[in-house]
Amino acid sequence: MRVVERLKHHLRTGRLKRVTREIYAVVPPTLSPKDFHPDPFLVASAMYPDAVFSHHSALELLGAAHSLWNQCTLYVARRRRPLVLEDATLRFLDLPLSMKGDSGKQLGTRRIERLGKLLEVTGPERTLVEGFSRPSLAGGLEELVHSAAGFTTLDLELLEEILRRYDMAKLWAATGWFLETFQKSFHVPDALLARMEQHRPRSRAYVERGQRGGLLVGRWNLILPKVLLSSGEPDER
Repeated sequence: MRVVERLKHHLRTGRLKRVTREIYAVVPPTLSPKDFHPDPFLVASAMYPDAVFSHHSALELLGAAHSLWNQCTLYVARRRRPLVLEDATLRFLDLPLSMKGDSGKQLGTRRIERLGKLLEVTGPERTLVEGFSRPSLAGGLEELVHSAAGFTTLDLELLEEILRRYDMAKLWAATGWFLETFQKSFHVPDALLARMEQHRPRSRAYVERGQRGGLLVGRWNLILPKVLLSSGEPDER
């Protein structure tokens, strides 16, 4: 009872703000509870300490996101319905089947500090591949490509390993197209592109489910939105 009474006291005095039934945030002394909006990444981490942030949330944590988004995505052990906060929605995702097991869950992840707390997040290589797998969770294809183009580096061996895990022709092709487009930026050898080309879809394919229109990129048998095909190496745009 002491803990319950103490919580009630801090809620009444504005020292704490209730976020969910089990999560409370400490309100900074200079703010009122009404004006304080807890960081959604820290809320999600408090709910699921072993979570792995993914897709657009990974782009944000990696410092590469082209724009901000009011949706926070993370892989958790047991998926649950989205949680709507005051200024963001938390989406809890099942780990992809290709990444099940400890070795898969940790593959291509890193730990990043946010407001004094270490969060686990998919790294650039896995974020790129999983972004092409589910573009809607990465803010759309255009947001994904523009953001990923800003990565400082890519581990090409790791990228290939992740693609082998998924072993989906569409992902080989989309990632191959991206690496070809930004070949100079990421120092991509022609031999790697040739290997990836061997895994391309046998028939024409869209990257995003439900996509309509676009232009065919013959080498990759991939149909992409026109706006993406105007992209190129940063110094060639």
